[in-house]
Amino acid sequence: MASLAGTTLVWPGSPLDRIWILNPHAHEELAPFGKAAGIPLMLLAATLAVASAGWFKRRRWGWWLAVVIIATQVLGDLVNIFRGDLLRGGIGLPIAGALLFYLLHPRLRSAFVRVESSHVS
Repeated sequence: MASLAGTTLVWPGSPLDRIWILNPHAHEELAPFGKAAGIPLMLLAATLAVASAGWFKRRRWGWWLAVVIIATQVLGDLVNIFRGDLLRGGIGLPIAGALLFYLLHPRLRSAFVRVESSHVS
């Protein structure tokens, strides 16, 4: 969704713009920023793609990236709560918190391997 939203903000006016019917309020807020909002969304999508590649290959860096992403979500939900958006933050915080708790479990972490670099001697 981040890549789709970013694409429609960077190149508005395409048939893809119809996707905003799902969240017209977000479009109202983001559309005035155009590329300034679209490019970070596309970078977010790329970061999520890299994290998923590392995750499915069970690389330690993929696990770390997933932890950072979910921890950022937890912080964002806390900010929503403190700003008075209790519904969004109140629903998101327990979900993201549970995911972070799951990610930090030693048994899960041990499933991810650190790839050692080969040294040429």
